[in-house]
Amino acid sequence: ALRSQVGAVSLTSLSPCILGTHHEKGAQTFWSVVNRLPLSGNAVLCWKFCHVFHKLLRDGHSNVLKDSVRYKNELSDMSRMWGHLSEGYGQLCSIYLKLLRTKMEFHTKNPRFPGNLQMSDRQLDEAGENDVNNFFQLTVEMFDYLECELNLFQTVFNSLDMSRSVSVTAAGQCRLAPLIQVILDCSHLYDYTVKLLFKLHSCLPADTLQGHRDRFLEQFRKLKDLFYRSSNLQYFKRLIQIPQLPENPPNFLRASALSEHISPVVVIPAEASSPDSEPITDLVEMDTAAQSLFDNKFDDIFGSSFSNDPFNFNSQNGMNKDDKDRLIEQLYREIAALKEELENFKSESERRALQLRGRISELEAELAEQRHLKQQALDESEFLRAELEELKKRREDTEKAQRSLTEIERKAQANEQRYTKLKEKYSELVQNHADLLRKNAEVTKQVTVARQAQGDVEREKKELEDSFQRVSEQAQRKSQEHTEVLETLKRELAASKQELQALQGTLESSTQLGAEQSTRIASLEQERNSLSQAAEQHGEEMAALRAELQQLRDTLSTEKESSKKMLETLQTQLKDKEDVEQALQQRLSKEQFALLQGTAREAEQMVQDSLSRLEDPTHISCTSSADYLLSRTLAASECVERLQDAHSKYLSDRTDMSSLLPCVALFAHLISDTILQGSATSHMAPMEPADRLLEACKQCGSEAISYLSALREPGTLEGADCTPVRNCLSRVRAIGEALRPKGLDVKQEELGDLVDKEMAATSAAIETAAARIEEMLSKARAGDTGVKLEVNERILGSCTDLMQAIQVLVLTSKDLQREIVESGRGAASPKEFYAKNSRWTEGLISASKAVGWGATVMVDAADLVVQGKGKFEELMVCSHEIAASTAQLVAASKVKADKDSANLSKLQQASRGVNQATAAVVASTKSGKSQIEEKDSMDFSSMTLTQIKRQEMDSQVRVLELENQLQKERQKLGELRKKHYELAGVAEGWEEDGEC
Repeated sequence: ALRSQVGAVSLTSLSPCILGTHHEKGAQTFWSVVNRLPLSGNAVLCWKFCHVFHKLLRDGHSNVLKDSVRYKNELSDMSRMWGHLSEGYGQLCSIYLKLLRTKMEFHTKNPRFPGNLQMSDRQLDEAGENDVNNFFQLTVEMFDYLECELNLFQTVFNSLDMSRSVSVTAAGQCRLAPLIQVILDCSHLYDYTVKLLFKLHSCLPADTLQGHRDRFLEQFRKLKDLFYRSSNLQYFKRLIQIPQLPENPPNFLRASALSEHISPVVVIPAEASSPDSEPITDLVEMDTAAQSLFDNKFDDIFGSSFSNDPFNFNSQNGMNKDDKDRLIEQLYREIAALKEELENFKSESERRALQLRGRISELEAELAEQRHLKQQALDESEFLRAELEELKKRREDTEKAQRSLTEIERKAQANEQRYTKLKEKYSELVQNHADLLRKNAEVTKQVTVARQAQGDVEREKKELEDSFQRVSEQAQRKSQEHTEVLETLKRELAASKQELQALQGTLESSTQLGAEQSTRIASLEQERNSLSQAAEQHGEEMAALRAELQQLRDTLSTEKESSKKMLETLQTQLKDKEDVEQALQQRLSKEQFALLQGTAREAEQMVQDSLSRLEDPTHISCTSSADYLLSRTLAASECVERLQDAHSKYLSDRTDMSSLLPCVALFAHLISDTILQGSATSHMAPMEPADRLLEACKQCGSEAISYLSALREPGTLEGADCTPVRNCLSRVRAIGEALRPKGLDVKQEELGDLVDKEMAATSAAIETAAARIEEMLSKARAGDTGVKLEVNERILGSCTDLMQAIQVLVLTSKDLQREIVESGRGAASPKEFYAKNSRWTEGLISASKAVGWGATVMVDAADLVVQGKGKFEELMVCSHEIAASTAQLVAASKVKADKDSANLSKLQQASRGVNQATAAVVASTKSGKSQIEEKDSMDFSSMTLTQIKRQEMDSQVRVLELENQLQKERQKLGELRKKHYELAGVAEGWEEDGEC
C-alpha cells in the first residue's frame, strides 16, 4: 500500500508520500519509483519531482536525506543537462536541482539542523558547539544556502510575465507552487544568519567580518524585494502569509540592536487548502502529442492493465513474473553493480585526488625550500663575490706594497752608492789632512830653525855690541879701521834684518795657513762625524727595511698560498652554486610555464563563460550603448597590443613572466567584457546590425580561446598570434561606430551656416539687450527719484557692464573659433570642417543659443525690477544663468583650441570679466534690495502685548509656510533639472550605458 501511495504521488497528493516515508522510515520506495520516471525527457515532470523532493526533505522522515545522498551525483548530472536548455522549464529545473543538492550538502555537514530548519536559540548555539570558528563557517554555509534559494526565487519571477495575472493561471501556479517551500526556508535562514552575525561581532573584530556584512546586505535587499513582490501576488494571499522585513538592515556594530530584531514568521492559514494537497495532474502542462507519447512510454514500462490508476502496482507485482519483469530485475541488478563499481571508482578517485593534493603540497613545500636554498645560494654568492672583491683589493694593496718595497730598495742602493762616494771623499779628506799635518810639521820646523837663527842673530848682535863697545873703545884708536868694518857690519846687519823680516813674513803666512788648515780640519771632522752618524742611521734603516721587506715577502707568500687555496675553494663552490642555480632556473622556468598554462586556462574559462552567457535568457534584459561598447573595444585593442609585446618579450627571455601573466588576465577580462557589452548593445540595435554584431562577438571569443589554447601548449607557444582577435575587435568597433547616435537632425553641410547664424543671432540679442537697458536707464532717470533712482541706476549700470563683457566674450569666441577652423581644416572648407566635427559644432550652437536666451531673459527681469513688478531674486538667478551659459560657450570654444593660443588667453580673460560683471550684478541687486527693505522699518512701540504675541504667531506660521514652500521648490528644481538633462540628452544624442 505504501508503495502504491508513493508511486501515485505525482498524480494524487503529497500527503500519502510523506506519511509513507515515516511509515517506511526511509525513501527507498520513493526513489525506486522515481528512477522509472523519464525525468531527463520531460522538463515539467522534472520540475514537479523537484517540488515533491523538496517537500519530502522538509517534512519527510529524517532518513530521507540518508537515502537520497547516494543520488546526489545523478541530480548534478541532470542539473547540467537541463542547464543547456535556455527556454521553458530547462533553466528552472537546473537551478532547482542545484538548490536541492546544496540543501542535502548543508544538512549532511550540519546534522543538527532538521529538514524544515526549525530550531530554538539554544539548539542553534549547540549546533556551533560554542566555537567561533564553527559559527564563522556555519554563517558562510548559510550564505551559500540562501544564495541558491534567492537564485531560484529570482529566476522564477524573471520567467513570468508580470504584466498579466499569471498567478491565477495554471501555468503560473505550476511555477509559483514550489516557492512556498523556498519562502519557508528563507525566513529561517535569514533569522539564523542575523543571530549568528551578532554572535560573531561580539567575538571578532569588525574589519574581519566586513565581507560577511557586505554579503548579508546584498541578500537582505534581494530577499526584501522578493518578499514584497510575492506578497502582492493573488496566488500567495490565500495560501501563505509572507512576513515583511524591516526597512533598514540590522546594525551589527551595535550589540543592543539584537534586541530590536524580530524573527520573520511565515503563517499558513489552517482553513486554506495547501497546494500540496491539491491534485497535481492539472499542473503537468504538456500538449496532447507529448501526453500521448508519455502514456505510450509508461505503458511500455509498466503495462496498460491499470488505465484508471497508472501508479497502482498491485496488479503487476504478483507472484507470476513475466520476461519483462525478470529483464527489469536483471537490469536493476546490473545498475546496482555498476553503481557500486562507480562508487568504488569515485572513492578511489577521491583517494587518489587526496594523494595528489598531498603530493602537490609536498612539491609546493619542496619548491619553497628550493627557493629558500636558491636565495641562500644567491646570498652566499654575493658574499663570496664581496670576499673576492676584497681579495682583489688586498692583492692590489700587496702589489702597491711590493712596488713601494722596490722603490725602497732602489733608494737603499742609491744611499749605498752615496755612502761609498762619501766614504771615498772622507778618505781623500783624511789623506789631505795628513798631508797638511806633514806640511804643518815642516813649517813648524822651519819656524823653529828661523827662531834659532834669530837667537843666533841676537847673540851675534850682543856680541857685536860688545865688540862695538870694544871697538868703540878701540875706535878712537882705530877709528879709521873700524869705520869700514862698521860699515860692512851695518850692511850685513841690514841684510840680516831684511832676511829676518822675510823670515817673519814667511812665519806669519805659515801661521795663518796653519789656522786656516786647522779650521778646515775642524769642519772636516764635524762633517765626518755627521756622515758617520748618517751612515749609521742609514745602516739601521737599511736593516729595518730589509727585515720589513723579508716579513712582507713572507706574509705575501703566505697570503698568496691562502688566497690561491681560497680562490680554488670559492671557484668550486661557485661552480656548484651555478649548477644548482641552473637546475633551479630550469625548474623555475617549468613552474612559470605551468603558471602560464594555469592562467591561460582560467582566462579561457572566463571567455568561454562570457560566450555561454550569450545564450542565457536572463541576459536578454541587459542593454548597453554603442559608445560604451566602443570604449570597451578600445581598451581591449590596447590590451591586445600590450599582450603581443609581453608575448614577444617572454619569447626572448623565458625567465621574465612579470608582464605576460597580468596581460593574459586583463586580456580575458576585457574580451569577456567586450563580448557581453556587444551582446547587450545588440539588444537595442536593429535586427541586421544586431546579428552582425553578435556574430562578430562570438567570433572574437572563439579567436581569443584559440589564442589562449595556443599559449598553453609548448609547441604552439611561439607561433601564437593574436592578429585574428585584433581583426575581430576592429569588426566590432566598426559595427559600434555605425550604431552610434547621429546627433542633431541637421544636414552636415548646413552646420557651418547654422553656427554662423547662431553666433550672429547671439550678438544681435546681446546688442538688443544692451539697447533696452540703456532705454530703461533713461526712463528711470526721468521718472524715479531718491533711493529708487539710485537703486535702479546701480542695477541697470551693472547689467550694462555685464552685456558689454558678454559682447566682448562673444567676439573673442568668434576669433578663437575662426582660428580653430583655419588651423584644423587643412585644405578643406570651413563647412567641411564643421561637418567633420559635428559634435563640437553642435556644442557651439547649443552654447550660443543659451547665451542669447539668457541675455533676453535677464533684460526682461531687469525691466520688471525697475518697474517695481519683478523680484530681485529673479534678476540674480538670471545673472547666474547667463554666467553659466557663457561658461558653456567658453568650454565649447576651448575644446579644440591650442593651449598656447593668444585668442584662448583673451577668451579666458573675457570669461573672467563676465564672472566679475555677474558678481557686480548680484551685489548691486542685493544692495538695492536691502536699501528698499530698509524703508519698511519695523516699529512695534505702539503695539500691545496681545498684538505682539499675535504677530509673533503669524510670523512663525509664515516661517513654516515658507520653509515648506522652499523644500517643495527645491524638489521641483531637482525634477526640472533632471527633465532638462533628459531632454538635452535626447536632443544631443546621448545615451546612458546599460548595465547587465
